Amino acid sequence: MPAMAGYLNSIVRRGAMVVAAVAVAPVCAVHAANLEGVRVWAGPDYTRVVVDAVGPLHYKIRQKDGEVLIDLADSRFSRGFSDPAAQGLLRGMSHARVGKDLQLTAKVHPDSHLKSFVLEPKSGGGDYRLVLDLYPDSTAAGHVVAAASVPAHSSRASTQQAAALLNGQRAVVVAIDAGHGGKDSGARGPSGTQEKNVTLAVARDLAAMINRQPGMKAVLTRDSDFYIPLKQRYRIARENNADLFVSIHADSFTSDDARGSSVWVLSPRGKTSEAARWLADRENRADLIGGTTLDDKDDGLAKVLLDLQQGWAMQASDVVASNVLKALAQLGPTHRGYVEKANFVVLRSPDVPSILVETAFISNPAEERKLRDPAHQKRLAAAVMGGVKNYFESAPPPGTWFAAQAAQRAGVQLASAAKPSAPSTARADAGVRDLHKVNRGESLGSIARQYGVSVSALKSANRMSGDTVQAGAMLAIPAS
Repeated sequence: MPAMAGYLNSIVRRGAMVVAAVAVAPVCAVHAANLEGVRVWAGPDYTRVVVDAVGPLHYKIRQKDGEVLIDLADSRFSRGFSDPAAQGLLRGMSHARVGKDLQLTAKVHPDSHLKSFVLEPKSGGGDYRLVLDLYPDSTAAGHVVAAASVPAHSSRASTQQAAALLNGQRAVVVAIDAGHGGKDSGARGPSGTQEKNVTLAVARDLAAMINRQPGMKAVLTRDSDFYIPLKQRYRIARENNADLFVSIHADSFTSDDARGSSVWVLSPRGKTSEAARWLADRENRADLIGGTTLDDKDDGLAKVLLDLQQGWAMQASDVVASNVLKALAQLGPTHRGYVEKANFVVLRSPDVPSILVETAFISNPAEERKLRDPAHQKRLAAAVMGGVKNYFESAPPPGTWFAAQAAQRAGVQLASAAKPSAPSTARADAGVRDLHKVNRGESLGSIARQYGVSVSALKSANRMSGDTVQAGAMLAIPAS
């Protein structure tokens, strides 16, 4: 991942050590950090521990046998420092002084793994945050389990049967970004409502809805009131292999009569400038773009590959943005009535479809009152959820729960989901060996050649009468 001034990102597994320093002065001038406190938030997917400090942090981290040891050089505890209570994967914490250094000892779930990074102060301030994210054992994540006895006619039964059909295939991951946070309060309404609080409330509601939906999983870029650099937000999405990135905001204008929701995607100019930056940055080129590294490609090929991936991501962004805007229009007016485009930093991921939702104008007194209302916040989240879910239902990523549902609706079963106990003489896929999502520029002929089948067989398997196919459509691939 690209190096980034302002934070340090590292993965720590049991038995490993990370040595890190964030400095605002020459290395020889090491200043003591005051530890102000520790905050903990436990979510459905991970537990976040935030160590608040004044002054740059110089630390070492070790994880072993259910403990995380954090050694902080030349630091001291503030007078009101206290250990946090156990939550989620954090089983407890204690602190002690070891010579001139401090040591925090966190008891954690023995199968958890740790990811850590430092958030620098904004605008040259002195507040630093060491963020520790604890994740459960990855082998236990992402599986959808169907309950045993549910009436076959119920809607719940159909989703559970689709989950059983998947046999453990992955859920789609939606990264949800609550705009602003910490010292960056965002826009402020006439009655003092802060944008950062509205965005966090809507993001939490949306995450809860996504996590209740079979085949979907939410990742929050922030889960409490702290600041995250803009580029770090979409990098969190990429690090979690997100299928979609949704940034939640509230709009503002100098006139208090501006109103309505809006949805934004990356502008073509933003795509071009980001592509140039990725191609120029050698460390970026070593990263994976759509599963392919650019580091070993010549400049011409790298540009083509990146352009193809960005083109797909922008096309998908347009589709999901249109879905979300239509859903928001059911709640109230939209600002312009069409998807807007801008070069927002958080939308610049080269391979993750990304949208930014302006829920309403917080500068409008009437809309500010709605944005403060928890019931309206939930309605906003439900509208976004509806648009997002519709997108994954219409263009399900291969190998996901939604792809299995699409196969079920078509009356077929994925070959990868066939039960191993089935007799070898009986095909469980009913003549269909896989699903293919149509990419931009593909035709029935090119897809048929790719899989070595005839166009007529492809049309027959998908009950097609015409010869055209739209990008994003799912096609069943016949066995022969």
